[in-house]
Amino acid sequence: HKITAAAIAKEVGIIDENDTDEMAVDGSTIDGMTDEELEDYVEKVSVYARVTPEHKIRIVRAWQNKGKIVAMTGDGVNDAPALKQADVGVAMGQTGSEVAKVLTDDNFATIVKAVSHGRNIYGNIRKAIQFLLSGNTAGIIVVLLASLAGLPLPFAPVHLLFINLLTDSLPAIALGLEPHSNSV
Repeated sequence: HKITAAAIAKEVGIIDENDTDEMAVDGSTIDGMTDEELEDYVEKVSVYARVTPEHKIRIVRAWQNKGKIVAMTGDGVNDAPALKQADVGVAMGQTGSEVAKVLTDDNFATIVKAVSHGRNIYGNIRKAIQFLLSGNTAGIIVVLLASLAGLPLPFAPVHLLFINLLTDSLPAIALGLEPHSNSV
């Protein structure tokens, strides 16, 4: 029931009691809306109760149509379509069906940790790529200019490979394995 859902959401901090927007709705409210109306409405709602799989997909699409990246959590067969539609589908595993089993501890804190680690990995990959591109730009420019000027190549391919092996591999690995940072 939407009153129970709103009370739980207040208890865990999803809903602020001072919020003036409508905080919780049920599926019957969504039934009476067109997709365009729902798209305008989703920003006003924090909690949905008693929604069908079709409602879930419509909610996910409404957020995506607003240009947002959408994460969806679910634990059963009825959540599978919305999990697939979402940009990030997070399936709960301990109590969920076989269709939606990824997380094994059914703890939302695990989702937060997973997103944090994913951001850290993405940041480390970006740092390693920036290092490799900036470090190899000089070699690319020298070879390109020599080729355009009709001069003999300044490096044999084996020389470039050896230089990359010595100067790029260990620093790039170190950047890739950098510990977690809250700045990412």
